[in-house]
Amino acid sequence: MLDNHQKNIATLIHLSTFTRFFFPLGNFIAPIVLWALNKDKSEFVDSHGKQAINFQISILLYALILGSIAIPLFAFNLFSGFDFINFNNFDHFHISISKPSPLLFITGGLGVIAFIGFIIELILIIRASLTAREGKPYHYPFTINFIK
Repeated sequence: MLDNHQKNIATLIHLSTFTRFFFPLGNFIAPIVLWALNKDKSEFVDSHGKQAINFQISILLYALILGSIAIPLFAFNLFSGFDFINFNNFDHFHISISKPSPLLFITGGLGVIAFIGFIIELILIIRASLTAREGKPYHYPFTINFIK
């Protein structure tokens, strides 16, 4: 039988991922500390802690993949439109940017996907914390189980 303390700890583990807005890597450190301190006391807390940590690691992996695609495309598009050779002895400095490249649209689309993913992440964290508060198990979608 679950008591309120176990439900509160599991809820707090999920909500502790929001500490990233206050200090770097808070979305990893806070849940890991809470989980490590309480995993032996309850299987319910252990399960929710693993889910929260696995979800954060999965989100990091997805962000790195998306960034490794988007950043080079953006940089290539940014520097391909500048005229770096002809400065006219610095008497008349003119930067010529041509029409937008398809790479810019692809990069913008990846940025939109990243923003939508961020909103979905926030919704899933809140949903997981509410489910933990009800005393039910929760499994984040699209999560790779690094910690089993």
